[in-house]
Amino acid sequence: MSVRRSAELQPARAGKGERILKVAAVQLNSTDDLAANLAAADRHTRAAAADGAELIVLPEKWTAMGTDQQLRAAAEPLDGRALGWARALAGELGVELIAGSFLEQIPGEKKLANTSVHIGPSGAVRAVYRKLHMFDVSIEGREYRESDIELPGEQLVLSSTATDLELGMSICYDLRFPELYRALAVAGARMFPLPAAFTLATTRDHWQALLRARAIENEAFVVAANQVGAHPGHHRSGGRSMIVDPWGLVLAQAPDAPCHIVAELDLERQRQIREQLPVLANRRPDVYTSRPDAATNSPDLHVSGPDVHCSRPDAFAKIESGGASQSASTQPPDAANVLDAAAIPGADTGRGLAVAAGGGRAR
Repeated sequence: MSVRRSAELQPARAGKGERILKVAAVQLNSTDDLAANLAAADRHTRAAAADGAELIVLPEKWTAMGTDQQLRAAAEPLDGRALGWARALAGELGVELIAGSFLEQIPGEKKLANTSVHIGPSGAVRAVYRKLHMFDVSIEGREYRESDIELPGEQLVLSSTATDLELGMSICYDLRFPELYRALAVAGARMFPLPAAFTLATTRDHWQALLRARAIENEAFVVAANQVGAHPGHHRSGGRSMIVDPWGLVLAQAPDAPCHIVAELDLERQRQIREQLPVLANRRPDVYTSRPDAATNSPDLHVSGPDVHCSRPDAFAKIESGGASQSASTQPPDAANVLDAAAIPGADTGRGLAVAAGGGRAR
């Protein structure tokens, strides 16, 4: 499905002498108490802004962590209490706010969407992204089945700050799918804000390696806000929220407690890295689309496993950027499926809003 933004945006083009951008990741220990979670998010977001952060990222499911029943009870529409708070605070503080993710009620659907919203410094919604990859896995004897109550999204989203810095949107488990981040980087993303609730086990063994890998291979900044500590329903998150630069250097890392971390992003340094080590320009997509030579008959060419089965190539072919959908076919958007940003509560009709239309299903 093709969806346009409300205004034409071009991918950010770096220039010499670019500014330093101060960003923050907020680490929370959310429970099933929405009021308490709102108060904690408000306190840490204000503190990050007081420390000079111009862009702030909240963690995944910051409005509620708990059992499936508790998550359903906390779900809200896009114009609900949580997003209303986020819009008001971003406008008051004059910051870019990636309002983590929350469980969104979808009209006509029994299941929910895991939704991240980018709010600009005016308090207007700039982009809406719904998590593509469902966390249906088994880790250290524990089963996780997000798809029991959640619908996967269907659209990649490339947002943009008020200063035209392109943001590639993703949530938590998406981090394990490098093709998603490469598609966003090729479309122009220079930063990946990542709300997450990584488990304790996967934070311990995989979190930093994955964050640094996504930063290095795409020469992009990663601002990752994780949940921390014990949550209702016997869940436990690993903390260690992190800000990583395009060279893979960790600029800031959180301790194992609710807090916020701040770092300065050197956009000029990123421009230099991409110029001197042009991995995006040196790609060979014409070759990647061909199949490996079957004559090798090598068992090593057989690809299997949960990550492969959960991959979403159908969604990777569609990226919302600029005035129209970019896709492998490069066909113009179908006018019947174009959604005007003005139809979304709080939409910033002067800039880019990327959401998908159609039938009430999470897209």
